Amino acid sequence: MPRLTVTQVADGLHLASTGLVNWILAEEDGQVTLVDAGYPGDAARVRESLDRIGRSLDDVAAVLVTHAHVDHIGGIEWCGLAAPVFAGADEVPHARREFLQQAGEIDVLLRAWNPRVLLWSLRILAVGATQDVAVPEVTACATGTPLDLPGRPVAVPTPGHTSGHTAYHFAGVGAVATGDALVTGHPVTGVRRPHLLPSFFSHDEAQASRSLDELAALDAGIVLPGHGDVWTGSLREAVELARS
Repeated sequence: MPRLTVTQVADGLHLASTGLVNWILAEEDGQVTLVDAGYPGDAARVRESLDRIGRSLDDVAAVLVTHAHVDHIGGIEWCGLAAPVFAGADEVPHARREFLQQAGEIDVLLRAWNPRVLLWSLRILAVGATQDVAVPEVTACATGTPLDLPGRPVAVPTPGHTSGHTAYHFAGVGAVATGDALVTGHPVTGVRRPHLLPSFFSHDEAQASRSLDELAALDAGIVLPGHGDVWTGSLREAVELARS
């Protein structure tokens, strides 16, 4: 099973990673904002990540969803989170599974000739990648203004990977949870720097590229991606690397 790491990247801000997917914990005054929650099979690891920073499920004030793919919302129901869940307005119906914008089994099978894709697909099956997941109770969050949550994140619309993909800017510590709008690593790419995911993962590849401009405009020097390691440097530099 994937091994969990929890890394403090700034005061009150932590990146949890299994090597397959990441989630973020922002702690303030004994409460936590959780950004994403891994696969269904990551439920125990979500609870463990909270335990490692001295918190529990009861301390989670809210869950912020970058996008509603199974590897980012799968753990919400499975780990027993009772906190309210928020997402970008256009992502709310996706999280409720009124529609699905996600690479399917056929997309993966067509690329299974690639050893990286084949190994990745076998690994994600073990953590519930084919489970049907939905978040029936999810609310649209305001954008462009700090949310009244631990870490005071600002929701930044970054559509493309999904229609309502949203990044979260923790301006107080100069960090951005970029979800899958900008990653620094993924088992299917082998790339270890800021980049976009392969096109078959995205709903609208052209829009995903345009959304990089929204990230480049943010005043931050820490990238907390949905996949890959923490990256330090200006967001503009990260975007330039992704486009190079």
